[in-house]
Amino acid sequence: MPKRRRGIPAADLAALRRRREARHARFEDLVDRALAGIPMPFAAALREVAIVIADEPSREQRREEGLAPDETLYGLYEGVPRTEWGADDVPFPNTITIFRLPLEEDFADPLELEDQVRITVIHELAHHLGIDDDRLAELGVD
Repeated sequence: MPKRRRGIPAADLAALRRRREARHARFEDLVDRALAGIPMPFAAALREVAIVIADEPSREQRREEGLAPDETLYGLYEGVPRTEWGADDVPFPNTITIFRLPLEEDFADPLELEDQVRITVIHELAHHLGIDDDRLAELGVD
């Protein structure tokens, strides 16, 4: 009986990895451009948060945000907004996470993707600055 190897040939697997790494690098560039486009004094607030790129929300994040199985997030701010800081607060790592897969899936056009990444970064930074979703909608950043 002839034997057949299981899985993807090593050369094909290496090519897949290179394509994935290139796609991730392009997405990181979009996030970097969005961050670089934030004007002062708002850009100074970026020193107070870690910017993370993840493929998609974790189970815990999905649960905490009350997401249904067919819902997802483009970005998430986790931390204490500046407007709630107090002298007795324990330092807490503030994080803005940008979720790559939902953005890439919903915005196949590169220009639309770049625009939505920019909007998402601004939206999450606004949460760090104490601006809630209702006010963001009034400002047209939703």
